Amino acid sequence: MKKIGIIGIGYIGLVIVLGLVDFGNQVICLDIDDEKIEQLRKGISPIKEKDIDELLRRNIEKNRIKFTKDIQELISNSEIIFICVNTPPKEDGSVDLSQVISVSESLAKNLKDKKIIAIKSTIPIGTLEKINQIFENYGKKKNQDFEIAFIPEFLREGNAVYDFYNPSRIVIGAENPETIEELKKLFSPLNAPFIITSPNAAILIKYASNAFLAMRISFINEIANIAERFGIDIQEVIEGMKYDKRIGKDYLQPGIGFGGPCLGKDLMGLIKMAEKQGYQPNLLISILEKNEHQIRQIIYKIKSFLGEFLDGQIIRVLGLTFKPDTNDVRNSLALRITKVLKNDGAKIKASDPLGMEEAKKEINDVEYCDNPYDVAQDSNCLVILTGWKEFKELDFLKIKRVMKAPIIIDGVNLLDPQIIKNMGFIYKGVGRQ
Repeated sequence: MKKIGIIGIGYIGLVIVLGLVDFGNQVICLDIDDEKIEQLRKGISPIKEKDIDELLRRNIEKNRIKFTKDIQELISNSEIIFICVNTPPKEDGSVDLSQVISVSESLAKNLKDKKIIAIKSTIPIGTLEKINQIFENYGKKKNQDFEIAFIPEFLREGNAVYDFYNPSRIVIGAENPETIEELKKLFSPLNAPFIITSPNAAILIKYASNAFLAMRISFINEIANIAERFGIDIQEVIEGMKYDKRIGKDYLQPGIGFGGPCLGKDLMGLIKMAEKQGYQPNLLISILEKNEHQIRQIIYKIKSFLGEFLDGQIIRVLGLTFKPDTNDVRNSLALRITKVLKNDGAKIKASDPLGMEEAKKEINDVEYCDNPYDVAQDSNCLVILTGWKEFKELDFLKIKRVMKAPIIIDGVNLLDPQIIKNMGFIYKGVGRQ
């Protein structure tokens, strides 16, 4: 059993907390959000994830987790400290490291005996050198008072708990052999291959992995748009591609593009890192540009039916989160498209199974409905922007009866075009025929 400290209890932090405590470790968590701490102490998860509520309740009831707002209490009760704070993008796309730097200063100032500082937050190359310097500025010596490691996380929101317990690999970026062994022991119950690298290589693994996934999404969206021009159904193309072992089937789902808190942020962060070193990463830039183009393509599809000017048009939106099975609307392309439609004069009603409360913080002049059938009422066009299974299971004949015009723009290819067309709808997906 190890004594573990976790700083930052967001999506990554909370899942790691629950996983490590489930392995029998003693875990203490710190977050500056008072409301979040109080919720967690009551066994209420601030995030929506499959299986997370049951896992949290079970470990709270058994008093396996301690929550604190006191950095000294966390340090004194930890051997290994994980930094899991947010690293959002700045306006220019570079990484905002203010939270990581603030946490590092607090740790360095209060450290009294040797700790392993394991960073989970996504950080650009060069950050670890800054953190080492912070500790040295407070009189702490590497190898004697602290060790720094970078352990990237590859959790998918909506499947984060499953991904924690079933990782494809565990990357440990560290230099000290003893630190590496301690971290390997900590994660050994996961029975996954260990990839041991230098800290900066581990950082680049994280960025490169997310950039590659973003590339696949932009690529298949480009192919879908080409297929559409030739009257070819993109699903037939994907079916023929996915059996190639060099390609596989994952991240080949055309749609509105990639959003959320990771892919776009990390892609831009990698671009900025490269540019800072004097290299112009044209391929990475084109992936980002294609993603912006795809948003415009979806809006174009809507306007091709309703006209260039949307003043007075009644558009209904299904889906607000950046992906299904989460309440997260950070960098949600569904929200971005909804804002554009609203700003162009459309009258919007919207529904989402989990994301409406978060969406209201971003757009407060849209009518939100718990019932998707109410959303469709009197609409000129129904737009699907998040692929919730709840939407796929709707009675679309019932929806058709309450719409003014039976037009569906399926931005995530959730529905079967032929079934929907046979019901009398005018249907437009992404590369679907």
